[in-house]
Amino acid sequence: MVFDFLQPVDAEIIKNIRRLSSQHLGSKVVFHTESDFPDLDNCKIAIVGVLENRGLDYANTTVDLTNIRKEFYNLFPGNWVATIADLGDIEAGNSVTDTSYAVKAVVAALLKKRIIPIIIGGSQDLTYSMYRAYDSLEQMVNLCAIDSKFDFGREDDVLAAGSYMSKIIVDEPNNLFNYSNIGYQTYYNSQEEIDLVEKMFFDAYRLGEITGNIGLAEPVLRDADIVSLDLTSIKSSDSGNNVIFTPNGFNGKEICALARYAGISDKVSLFGLFNHHNSAAEAVLVAQIIWYFIEGYHYRSNEYPFGSRDHYSKYIVPLEDEDVVFYKSDKSDRWWIEIPFVVHGNNKLKKNTLLPCSYEEYLSACNQEIPERWWKAQRKNILL
Repeated sequence: MVFDFLQPVDAEIIKNIRRLSSQHLGSKVVFHTESDFPDLDNCKIAIVGVLENRGLDYANTTVDLTNIRKEFYNLFPGNWVATIADLGDIEAGNSVTDTSYAVKAVVAALLKKRIIPIIIGGSQDLTYSMYRAYDSLEQMVNLCAIDSKFDFGREDDVLAAGSYMSKIIVDEPNNLFNYSNIGYQTYYNSQEEIDLVEKMFFDAYRLGEITGNIGLAEPVLRDADIVSLDLTSIKSSDSGNNVIFTPNGFNGKEICALARYAGISDKVSLFGLFNHHNSAAEAVLVAQIIWYFIEGYHYRSNEYPFGSRDHYSKYIVPLEDEDVVFYKSDKSDRWWIEIPFVVHGNNKLKKNTLLPCSYEEYLSACNQEIPERWWKAQRKNILL
């Protein structure tokens, strides 16, 4: 059975949780223990630890998620109704490939049950294993990384935290439709990497852009299937990570807002947090990031692509040689822009699709400015 890869939550953690009041989050979660495995039939969210960090150049300790679990289960839940399960940990295999296989198998099994996995790593190269879990679902995948780096690496690099994106782009089957980066810092990325992002019509937002207007990230995260969060994208003064000192990055409030945007997205089906450094201080923030993701999940509105377009207002903007169509939700006031199906294009989508966008992008189109994300999505649709 695929869940045999999972080791139960440490008995000492379970003992500590049972000392908490019935109001604490620990009393609202079902656990994989040495004597019991949770019933997943009604489960909506599953927490899985992955004790693998060999993808980090500086990894010299084993991954320890004890502090994260203690901090998380010591919090109080919001007005939550979804059943949450902690399925324990996938231990590091004899090789990184062994671990990768286990992650892919467990994530794929959860996705097929329509359960959202929250993966706590471990090194960020595990994102590749998470991405490969979608192979069996036969769908195009949008990946969003909250990261100060693009993590392309060199062509001859082995799979690692700093080069996993190269394998995602190159390896078959290629199910990646779009890659977005939120929070990159220019001095951490070569000009060749920045040029590659442009050449492949990917979306990238500098740290300053997002911190200046955190709402820019909402449509990007609304369009993602996978969200991979590199914890070193948070500045050390807020994260408590002094193993790799990061003077600039997101602050605690901003990273929790991004996690909430990811949770509230109707499309996000997989959330991962990586490059934790076993710091007790960092664990406090990681616990709150997870909390905000789950809080966002409980505010999902089940809009497009799951809802009917009857509940949207349609706006047509004449732009150069064609009309650009926008939709605004009557329920949430969120905006989408239509990407037309190109009959003679060699594309994989085979239909008109809606791309999440902002009200500001609608206003730009009204001023005869072509929305950049709409243009990029059209180009990918033609060239795929």
